[in-house]
Amino acid sequence: MADAKLALVKAQELYKDLAERRPQVTKNERYASGIHPLTFATKEWGASHRNRYAGFSDNWCGVVGSAPAERTKIEGFRLGADTEPLSDDERALWETWERNDGPAQSAQGFQTSTIARRSFALVWGDENDDATLSWEHPSQVIVDYSAENRRVRRAALKVWVDDKDERMTLYTAEYVWKWRRPSWRANAAKTEAERNGGLVLPASATSSIDGNWEPYQGRSDNTWPISHPLGRVPMVEFPNRPTLSGGPVSDIEGTMAMQDAVNLLWAYLFVAADYASMPARVISGAEPPKIPVLDSSGLETGNFKPVDIESLAKGRMMWLTGEAKAQQWDAARLDVFTNVINIAIKHIAAQTRTPIYLIHGELGNVNGETLTGLDAPLVSKVRDGHTFYTSPVREVFSLMASAGGNEKTAIAARSGMVKWHNPALASDAQIADAALKSRQVGIPMQVVLESIYGYDPGEVDRIIRLARDEALDPYLAAINAKGVTDGAPATS
Repeated sequence: MADAKLALVKAQELYKDLAERRPQVTKNERYASGIHPLTFATKEWGASHRNRYAGFSDNWCGVVGSAPAERTKIEGFRLGADTEPLSDDERALWETWERNDGPAQSAQGFQTSTIARRSFALVWGDENDDATLSWEHPSQVIVDYSAENRRVRRAALKVWVDDKDERMTLYTAEYVWKWRRPSWRANAAKTEAERNGGLVLPASATSSIDGNWEPYQGRSDNTWPISHPLGRVPMVEFPNRPTLSGGPVSDIEGTMAMQDAVNLLWAYLFVAADYASMPARVISGAEPPKIPVLDSSGLETGNFKPVDIESLAKGRMMWLTGEAKAQQWDAARLDVFTNVINIAIKHIAAQTRTPIYLIHGELGNVNGETLTGLDAPLVSKVRDGHTFYTSPVREVFSLMASAGGNEKTAIAARSGMVKWHNPALASDAQIADAALKSRQVGIPMQVVLESIYGYDPGEVDRIIRLARDEALDPYLAAINAKGVTDGAPATS
């Protein structure tokens, strides 16, 4: 795409699609942060109590959203046909990943994908031709795919707002196009823009999207547009467990309705607890009390007006005609509400495959096999996510190799092996037990250190070197042969 007009048309098309996505991204992240509107309340109840509990939330969306991301971690990367324990190319590629804070950035990206359906990674090169990596937020980036082959990226757009301008960058396989315009168009959505670092517009505001874009060059840009040698769109999408028809999914969107119900039940419970502090009373067989009407000087006029019925109700009192009698009834039982809330959060755990001990705090002292069984649904979901994240990870490592000028490594990386952390191993005891059993069946130490303990390639090399030096140390060998420790006989 070398035509400037066509490039701008494509950028504006993607801009509109991105603007339609943003409200859902914002809503998901607000729910994950515990910012929930009080929903499902009746109009009458809401008129009296909505504002009292507007800031309250019993946030289970945050638990559901963080559980898979905490167990999704890249622990190594091996090139396709490389049989060496750790080749120079693999070491250089992993050093590039570490230098760009790949572990930290990917952790943030996987967390965002779990909540907001997707995140993105941008690979570029600096002035020294070293690869750079930055993870991008889904409110700022969108990728355009080929309609014929959804695995082919045709272009990618990034939009953000700085102090003065709204900026838009279109990435293609050959060029980088940059535009800007005054940011006053984004003022209506400034609060959300500042929250996410990008512009947030409702779908109804897309009429202001077109026009007034001007080309601009960055400080280090020599031309417009910028040409690049990667031959591929340098933006990679990380979708969360996508479907064929609906695209990526959010782990918390199915939880939102139940989250709203839980919050409302807590609000009902608080109101009931408030009323429980004083029993409600019924006065039957008498007219409601009246109060005298006073003139401007404060003297009684001889006229009376009834007491406001709403004020009586708020005072836990009701007046009924009939035989004169005073009665009272006790407040509602609060455990009715907590029982329903417990059922609701158990439904959340089952529907989202979140371990019940993360959702429900009543799990007693159980053995390792029970914990493994409780973790099984979450482990399955995380491994399902690995299936869809593996290809983007390969593409990111391949792009990093290309940006560093190593095309041979870039080709090998596209079929490389991603070493994911085993999501079934969450405690030190589980890790040690798995390592011991793996060694007993003959698994090499390097594989155990990489796949079970999760050490990065450089640390694995160091540990193996230390173990080899220890085995060859004559002093330690003599101690082991005599069965003594620090010169003293070993005790049984």
